[in-house]
Amino acid sequence: MPGFRKGHVPFGELKRRFGKQMTSDVINDTVYRAVVDFITENNLPVMGHPVPVEIKEAFEEGDQEFKYDLALVPQLDIKPSKDDHYPFYEIEVTDEMIDEQDKNMRKRFGKQEPGQEMTEDGVVKGAIMQLDENGNVSQAEGAIQVTDGIVFPLYFKDKEETAKFAGKKPGDKVVFNPWKAAGGDAGELASMLHVDKAIAGDIKGDFEMTISEIIVSVPAELGEEYYKMVFGEDKVHNEEEYRAAVKEMIANELSQNSHILFRNQFDKAMMEKYGSMTLPAETIKKLFFAEAENPDEAYAAQENGIKHEIIETNLLKALEIKVEADEVLEMAKFLTARQFAQYGMAGIDEEIITRYAKEQLEKAEIRNQLTQQVLTSKLYDAIENAVSLDKQTVSLDDFKKIAQEA
Repeated sequence: MPGFRKGHVPFGELKRRFGKQMTSDVINDTVYRAVVDFITENNLPVMGHPVPVEIKEAFEEGDQEFKYDLALVPQLDIKPSKDDHYPFYEIEVTDEMIDEQDKNMRKRFGKQEPGQEMTEDGVVKGAIMQLDENGNVSQAEGAIQVTDGIVFPLYFKDKEETAKFAGKKPGDKVVFNPWKAAGGDAGELASMLHVDKAIAGDIKGDFEMTISEIIVSVPAELGEEYYKMVFGEDKVHNEEEYRAAVKEMIANELSQNSHILFRNQFDKAMMEKYGSMTLPAETIKKLFFAEAENPDEAYAAQENGIKHEIIETNLLKALEIKVEADEVLEMAKFLTARQFAQYGMAGIDEEIITRYAKEQLEKAEIRNQLTQQVLTSKLYDAIENAVSLDKQTVSLDDFKKIAQEA
């Protein structure tokens, strides 16, 4: 402190300069902790933390009064029961869906090999030569000649250029326009013609491709090996069981849409019934929107979201929903297995999946996300079990219309 040697400031001087501030800080902190303890001991449902009405800077002798604002969570009388009826729409799985899924899966688990004729998704290899104004292979100095060209006609931007390769075989010649095929994209042209990207966009003439090889996708054959790759050991043994398993797979995927639609309709019904609840708006603004440019507008934009969270909190309490660590691990394992399956790696050993899932859960962000995901899933599963679902099977098109109108 200026005017005193280090460690030699008189206590009286310290008290004179800092005594009131220190007393204020200690007392305000002590009272705040007492308020927090009171909330905890009495299990008061509050949002955020207590907000002091004022911070006292000076104290007179005798009793003191401290006031705090609390954002109490409204307690709603929510108890889903079988007397509550909600529509639940299940999507019909058609033979066309099964055929399409079968086609996609067999293609994914198939292989690529040289073919005798161009297919829809064939990859074409060969020499690509620039043509002159007369339609002949250019002999001019600097003419573009690619001896090891590769093109993917299926992904051409101009489908008229794609059509030029239809039915072609190795040895055939095709005149096409790379600039149109690439939609004028300089990067794609540069890759296709092996030229610098800076000049690629200016190459707009025709080229001739002499096809040396066509790589085609060969779908996997139905059989024990394929069934094992897709569904795992000893799950499917013949075509009838295979189609039944594919149907179940599609139904499970589509059922997620049914559950999401139910959740949206249920949430809408809850907001219609309880959305008129009174919130401690001014305290919420102090807690969460004090630094917003316009706290009133910021609160108004989030008000329905806050009400939805309050309804969810009440439902969690009413249905006694809790999340255990092993449930989060099971969710992580499920998502891990699904991720592997998307890359054609179905039937991965359980130990490998568990180890990978645990590694992911070591990341706090992922662990919190999965915990919330499990909590939400358990909540709506409990709601579906608690209420009466009036199930209806509808076509996919009808389901889309219902979802749009919901």
